Amino acid sequence: MKRGFSFSVTVVVSAIVFIYFCTVFVFIDRWFGLMTSPGIMNAVAFTGVAFMCVLNYAYAILADPGRVPSSFMPDIEDPEVPIHEIKRKGGDLRFCQKCSCFKPPRAHHCRVCKRCILRMDHHCNWINNCVGHANYKVFFVFVVYAVIACIYSLILLVGSLTNDSQNDKQHGADTFRVAYVISGLLLVPLSVALSVLLGWHIYLILQNKTTIEYHEGVRAMWLAEKGGTVYKHPYDLGAYENLTTVISINVVHSLPYSVLINFYCYSSYFHLLPSELFKVLGPSIFCWICPFSRHIGNGLRFRTAYDRVSTSSTSK
Repeated sequence: MKRGFSFSVTVVVSAIVFIYFCTVFVFIDRWFGLMTSPGIMNAVAFTGVAFMCVLNYAYAILADPGRVPSSFMPDIEDPEVPIHEIKRKGGDLRFCQKCSCFKPPRAHHCRVCKRCILRMDHHCNWINNCVGHANYKVFFVFVVYAVIACIYSLILLVGSLTNDSQNDKQHGADTFRVAYVISGLLLVPLSVALSVLLGWHIYLILQNKTTIEYHEGVRAMWLAEKGGTVYKHPYDLGAYENLTTVISINVVHSLPYSVLINFYCYSSYFHLLPSELFKVLGPSIFCWICPFSRHIGNGLRFRTAYDRVSTSSTSK
C-alpha cells in the first residue's frame, strides 16, 4: 500500500485547516483582536502548536514504520538472546508465509500494508500507514500536539463566544454563528477522543506494550490463569526498572557521542522519569518535540525481563 493522501487523510487535513483558520481569524480576532498584544501572542502560540502538529502528522504518514530486513535470520544459539518468540501452535519460530521471511520479536504482518512491520502497534487509517517501530514516536507526539491544539482552540472558542454574547446585546446577531457551531461539533468530540487515545498510549508506553501485545496479553493472562500459572509481559522490565533504568543498552549503543554527553549531563533529572518514555521519545528532553527518532535502534532486538535473569545466572 502506498503511503500518502487518502480519503481519511484528506478529512483530517481539512479539519486541521478549518479549525486553524476559525481559531486564529474568528476566536482570537473577536476575543482579543489580532492586532493587540494578547491577540498576537495567542495567534503565534497556536500557530506554533498547529505547525508542530502538522509536521509530526506529515512525518507519521510518510515515514516507513519499520521494514523487516530480507536477510534477517533468528540466531537460536546467540547467548545474548535468552528467549525467542514462537508460534502458539507447534512451537516453531515465527515465520511469515506471505512475506516468506522470519519475523523478528514484536513484528507482525499487516494485511493492509501487505508486509511485516517491526514492533507493529496497529494500522491507522487516519494516517494511511502502520504505526510501528520507526514512526511510533512521531505518531505519539502528533497525538500530544493534537490534544493541546484541540483544548487550546476549545478554550479560545468558549472565551470568544462569551465575549460575543455580551456584545450581541448591543450589536445584534452574531454573523459567525455557523463557524462556532461547526467548530464546537468538531472540537468537543476530538478533544475527548484524542485525550483518551493519548492516555491509552501513555499506559502502553509505561507497560512497554503495543496495542497488539496488549490484546495478546489479555488472552495469555486468561490461559495462564486457566492453567494455574501467572503471565508476565516479557518486555515489561518491572516497576523498578521502568522508573529507574533510563535507557536500554541497545539504545545507548545507537546514540551519537554528542547525544550521550548531553544525556549524562542531565541524568540527575532523567532518572526520575520512566525509562519506557525515553525509549519512545529519546534521551534528551529537547528531542521530544521533534519528529525524528535517531535513538530507537534497529527494531530487531529488545530487552526483556529474562535478560536480567540470564545475566544474574551467568554472573553466579
